[in-house]
Amino acid sequence: MYKRLFLFATILFCLVSCTEHVDTSARYVFKDPTALNYLQKHPETYSTYVDLLFKVHVSDISETTVGQLLSARGHYTVFAPNNKAIQDYLEELVDTGIIARPSFEAFDDSTKLDSIRKVIVLNSIIDSGDNDNPFAVSDFPLKNGEEFMIPNMNDRKLSVYYGGVGIKLDEEGFPIGEIDSILINNKCPLNYKNRDIPVINGYIHQVEKVITCSMTTLADYFQDVIEKKSEPYLVMAKAVQACGLMDTMRAVRDEVYETKYKKGLIKNLVGMTSHGFAEGNTAYVPQHRKYGFTVFAETDDFWREQGLDPESPDILERLQEWVLNNHQYSDEDQFEINRNYKNENNLLYQWLTYHILPMRISAAKLVFHENEYGYNADNPGVLATPVYDLYTTYGKRRLLKIYESRESNGIYLNRFPKLDNGRHGTNHELYCEPNKVGCKVGKEDPRAIITQTVNACIYPIDAPLAYSDDVRDNLHKQRMRIDVMTLFPEAMSNDLRKNHLTDEKYQHVYIPERTVYPYFENMWTTEGSYFVYYNAYREYYSNLYFDEVKCVGFYDVTFKLPPVPRKGTYEIRWGYDANPRRGMAQVFLGKSRDKMFATDIPLDMRYQLYNPETGFEYDTGDDDYDSEVDKRMRNNGYMKAGKGWCHPQNAEWTGRNPFLGGSAMRRIIFRGFLDPDETYYIRMKSVLDSDRTEFMMDLLEYCAKEVYDNPEEPEDIW
Repeated sequence: MYKRLFLFATILFCLVSCTEHVDTSARYVFKDPTALNYLQKHPETYSTYVDLLFKVHVSDISETTVGQLLSARGHYTVFAPNNKAIQDYLEELVDTGIIARPSFEAFDDSTKLDSIRKVIVLNSIIDSGDNDNPFAVSDFPLKNGEEFMIPNMNDRKLSVYYGGVGIKLDEEGFPIGEIDSILINNKCPLNYKNRDIPVINGYIHQVEKVITCSMTTLADYFQDVIEKKSEPYLVMAKAVQACGLMDTMRAVRDEVYETKYKKGLIKNLVGMTSHGFAEGNTAYVPQHRKYGFTVFAETDDFWREQGLDPESPDILERLQEWVLNNHQYSDEDQFEINRNYKNENNLLYQWLTYHILPMRISAAKLVFHENEYGYNADNPGVLATPVYDLYTTYGKRRLLKIYESRESNGIYLNRFPKLDNGRHGTNHELYCEPNKVGCKVGKEDPRAIITQTVNACIYPIDAPLAYSDDVRDNLHKQRMRIDVMTLFPEAMSNDLRKNHLTDEKYQHVYIPERTVYPYFENMWTTEGSYFVYYNAYREYYSNLYFDEVKCVGFYDVTFKLPPVPRKGTYEIRWGYDANPRRGMAQVFLGKSRDKMFATDIPLDMRYQLYNPETGFEYDTGDDDYDSEVDKRMRNNGYMKAGKGWCHPQNAEWTGRNPFLGGSAMRRIIFRGFLDPDETYYIRMKSVLDSDRTEFMMDLLEYCAKEVYDNPEEPEDIW
């Protein structure tokens, strides 16, 4: 019954089934064929698919058919199902009771028929637009489970899996040599002989099963796990249900935003991009506002090793007892131990929600490898110095560190190694004590749930995850650097952040003022505050990860800050790249958006590094002298940017020695007491009488007094 309902839901949401790829066994030689030409020349293989192409429109508001689209110039990747694949799909519809016999004529409902056609066609094609190339096999994502950068015409991203007898993986996990087995969404195989077929407007790949993109929500998935008692996340599913999170995990997208966007009520920003103010410049509002979740989960095998039976009727009581007995919490935590698991003060609720991030993070974006010291994007399999970011978890707001380095051999949660981070060090891992290794994330593990749900990813972890005293202490003892876009879960769930595409709608993203629509839940802007995110793909700015955020106009913008790990005195630093186009803003801080205090004199981003106000000088190699420069800058309220990121073509052009005329720096905007159980807000308000200035946002840092004022081990320069 569940399978039938799920497939019917798939139809209603226009999902795509596993399509098959182009048949090259009977290739014809003809000059400059389009994708449509090629498919039409092979009716014995693709006649059904071609017929469907002319019955499906590009969108609900367009009269153009997909067949017409594939006959025109463009950059299309077509995962073309052959006739047998489509017939097999119709057989599946018979098995689930959707139709009585395997034929399109068997549909007695035109809406269902139209949805099935869309499933087959729209999920099978990726349109790369005007500025990006279609995907040959050599351009596919490099690792198992990673997704194509561009969604298909059904607005879903497809993932790739490599396998087969002949495949070999190198030590970094990349396929070596010819690959004899490629699966789309881990279910739909590319035909070995009939792939990489070049046409004038793209590539065709024959698939041997219709590509279907699941519309199962995370809640649906967990409910199915519970009903079938299936592995590997039965314990996690029961805990999610008991804690009352099922309704939350059914959310897919904001339909109010969807309607307003389609009606043209949420408009692009014309006349401004990250390059400045000019006629013709446009920053584009997101097409959707999707919800998402990322779950890091201990598997059922782990719980059996701990003596817990996932199918036991008292598993929740025993799980809560295990959390208590194994001290999977901090002594500062206030919690209750009872069966009221939906209460946010319940121990099980607090433990569970630390496993959840309120955003969908795909496998390729768990960490960002862009411009860290020693990294070369042309050789992505060779990692360099560590990269990490700090995310705020669901429920009670706590920090979760996601980390990867060359030495870690994978992505970890809450890993705290000893780094070679002296002034002349390498910043690589020297060692990692066993109690600081953290949890390895199985992003390529077969048990990872990546494309099986529409709104979430689930990654297995190899050790229990908890916000323990050790984790809090280790976070408190390090400088905590957070990319500004990490503050906004919607940026990740909607694939706005670090999208490696050159089309303008991906490069310059305009987040509408809150008076138009509250797109970022954690941000408040006034009318006339224009927030633009610039991906800066293939642009070498002196920023962390290259990208940058700007608020322009008569801006007045407020953010909710992430929590700190311990009570204490902290510095809050603001990282940015100064230039004369920037503006000046007064910075405010407070526990309430209605009651905030000015933290210091206004921050003037027009002061470049070389301005006497900063005290900046380039590093000389003389440790004593360079240290004195750092002290002088701190006395002026400034710091150099970190050495940890650099220009990809010259490792000497680091954040400390800016490249290409850059002026990357940090300004200490606050020094004082912060409490992990309080929510703090930060506000930036322009103090200039001009709507043509910018407030640039790259990163923020928390740094505890025990780090920045440590007489025995000074804060590192990285």
